[in-house]
Amino acid sequence: MTNDQTKEPILDIAHLAHLELLTPRFEESRKFFIDVLGMTQSGEKGDSVYLRAYDDYERYSLKLTAAKTSGLGHVAYRTRSPQALERRAAALKGSGFDIGWTDGDLGHGKTFVCKDPDEHRVELYYETEWYDPPADQRPALKNQAQKFPGRGCNVRRLDHWNGLAVDIKANREFYENYLCFRLTEQIVLNDGTEAAMWMTATNKSYDFAFSRDMTGTKGRLHHITYAMNSREEILIAADIFLENGVYIETGPHKHAIQQTFFLYVYEPGGNRIEVANAGARLILAPDWKPIRWSEEERKKGQAWGLKTIESFHTHGTPPVEHK
Repeated sequence: MTNDQTKEPILDIAHLAHLELLTPRFEESRKFFIDVLGMTQSGEKGDSVYLRAYDDYERYSLKLTAAKTSGLGHVAYRTRSPQALERRAAALKGSGFDIGWTDGDLGHGKTFVCKDPDEHRVELYYETEWYDPPADQRPALKNQAQKFPGRGCNVRRLDHWNGLAVDIKANREFYENYLCFRLTEQIVLNDGTEAAMWMTATNKSYDFAFSRDMTGTKGRLHHITYAMNSREEILIAADIFLENGVYIETGPHKHAIQQTFFLYVYEPGGNRIEVANAGARLILAPDWKPIRWSEEERKKGQAWGLKTIESFHTHGTPPVEHK
C-alpha cells in the first residue's frame, strides 16, 4: 500500500490521542505530573493512573504506568470514524507490523494494535469517552473541557511525542504508507541517510517526530510534549521547575526546525518532558513540500544560535549503554 501524493489523500487518523509513559519511580512521577505540570488525575487501573491537561477533550492524554524502567509503553491515535479504523486495520493486517485487536483501555473502545519498524507500540481506536468534569472541575465557559487548574505549570493539551529510531527512512515509509501521515520536515545527512523526521496527520506542523538513536537500540523514547498558551507561560514554567528541584536540560529557547519555543526537563522516572508554545505553525497547504535540512544547516544549532546540548543526542528512555 502506498500514500502517493498524486492520489487522493487518505485522512483516516484524526489526531494524537494519548501516550503511555513507564516510570520506575511511580509516586514521584505522579506527583510531578499533577503538582508541577498541573495535570488532573481522571482514572486509576492496576499499576496505572490516567492524567489529563485541562483542555484535552478526551478523558486522559497520559497513562502513567509503574514499571521496572522508563520509556514509552504505547502511543495511541484516534481515527476519524469507525470506518477509518477498519480501513487502517485492513491495511495493516498481514503487513508484518500488525499485532491485532483488543477490547481497548480505560476510556476508549476496541483498538487495533500494531508496531512500527522500530517496534514502538501503536494503538488505533475511534470510540472514546469525552471528559465529563466533576462539579469542582466544571469550567465557567462551556466550550472549555475543564476548569483552569491554577496549579503548577498548567499545561493545556498534549501536543506531540518524539521517538528514537534505528532506521528513520523505514519508519517514515511505514507512517506514510500504513497510517497516512505527511512528512513536513526532515534532516538528511550528506551521504543521503535520513537522520530525523517530523510528520503530521492534522493541520499542525507535526504530531510526532523521530530522530536517529545513537545507541542502535530500537523502540526508545526521546520525549513527550505538552503545549502551553504562550512563551511567557514557558518562562514562568522554568521558574516553577527551578523551585521544585526539577532538572532543566535545555531552554527556554526556540527551535530552528518547526520554530517551536521550547523547554526540556526530566521527570523523576528519567523520561524527558518538553513544554512548548501552543501557537505552533500550521500546515494549511494540501500540497506541502517537505523542508529538508542538511548537516551543515543543523550544525548552526537552534534558531537563535544556542548550541544543541550533547545530552539531546545521547539521552533516551529506557536507558542503554552507548554502543
